[in-house]
Amino acid sequence: MGNADLRDVAVIEDVAYDDLAGSVVAVDAHNWLYRYLTTTVRFTRESAYTTADGTEVANLIGVVQGLPKFLEHDVTPVFVFDGGVTDLKDDEIEKRRDQREKYEAQLETAREEGDSEMVATLESRTQRLTETIIETTRELLSLLDVPVVDAPAEGEAQAAHMARTGTVDYAGTEDYDALLFGSPLTLRQLTSSGDPELMDLDATLANHDITWEQLVDIGILCGTDFNEGISGIGPKTAVKAVKEHGDIWGVFEDRSVHIEHTDRIRELFLNPPVTEDVTFETDVSPDIDAAREFVVEEWGVAADEVERGFERIEDATVQTGLDDWT
Repeated sequence: MGNADLRDVAVIEDVAYDDLAGSVVAVDAHNWLYRYLTTTVRFTRESAYTTADGTEVANLIGVVQGLPKFLEHDVTPVFVFDGGVTDLKDDEIEKRRDQREKYEAQLETAREEGDSEMVATLESRTQRLTETIIETTRELLSLLDVPVVDAPAEGEAQAAHMARTGTVDYAGTEDYDALLFGSPLTLRQLTSSGDPELMDLDATLANHDITWEQLVDIGILCGTDFNEGISGIGPKTAVKAVKEHGDIWGVFEDRSVHIEHTDRIRELFLNPPVTEDVTFETDVSPDIDAAREFVVEEWGVAADEVERGFERIEDATVQTGLDDWT
């Protein structure tokens, strides 16, 4: 999920959803989906999203509840799904797995003790994007005719690339590393109840009088999904050190420190694996009846949990003038 230290470096301001009308956003699908998944699990009864054989598909509720916000403001989301994961992320994945196992042990104890509040909290923390969740999400998006793009590697990197090349207007993710991937304009808090935040790369670089490469060095010093940061170096210190010494290697030499694979991590942010073969239609025509049948009949999700979401999608048809929606 990146390092939140970058928030102290980035130029971020609130933006009204109304000001985004007519725009296209490349959404980091795994990031967006995970947030709705965990929220749904925490605040929705388990029986509402669990099939007869015990398969959990809370993602279907999350998608139906989350999409209307885009459509009601005439914003087209393009969901970008992760491809292969770089081996540089192995340590981060292992760390998350270990943490999830600790939560699962705590969850078992909470269940035994009958602590329903703690059970709900820990169930949300132990969620992961299973193959079923990814597949059913993609099928539902297809029925709703929402564009999907497959990234060759990191979905966030592909979303940033699409924003940088003008294929879309914004990247959308909660991860501050979008800055390091070079996304010019990034929308955050797309899953919150209020308006989103706009993170501006050019304004960030100008504010600190640094280059994109130096920003990447600052991020690496603070820590990213691909490396631990240097102990004792926070965002302010990292900016000062990189500006003073020119780049991360100058900082290493001055402080007699080292981060393994720095050159590879740096290259991954500056030149990540992305695809130029991206095509999608922004004039979508969702089949809401088929989507409702898929969610409620095929996967057994409680109708009362998704009906309002489907109604909002239908209402958005009138608000945005998309007459061809069914």
